[in-house]
Amino acid sequence: MNPQMVENPHTTLSVEDFAALRENLHEQRLFRQEQLQHLSDAATTRLDAAFDRQAAAQTEVRVKLAASARMVLADVEAALQRMDDGRYGACHLCRGPIARERLMIVPQARYCARCQQVREAGR
Repeated sequence: MNPQMVENPHTTLSVEDFAALRENLHEQRLFRQEQLQHLSDAATTRLDAAFDRQAAAQTEVRVKLAASARMVLADVEAALQRMDDGRYGACHLCRGPIARERLMIVPQARYCARCQQVREAGR
């Protein structure tokens, strides 16, 4: 992919930006993988207390945390795939560029800020 695909200075990703974003996404992927492993390990060590109310509540929290971690991990992996495919930084809805500032904050963003607002308003 050509990381300098957009001419607007608010949306242009320099080679350095692109490399930093890729590194950030790799770090996020590793963190989420480790988080899922930890949650899985914690679940297997508490099987003996499966009928205990506190254990049940902890299991419910772990299940929700794991679901959230899997969702973020999928978003991160999809962003890395878009980088590899040369589609990174383009909004999935309007196909316009995602602002550099947005990507620096949320590197796995699929939508520009405007389209993200439209999606959230439609929920």
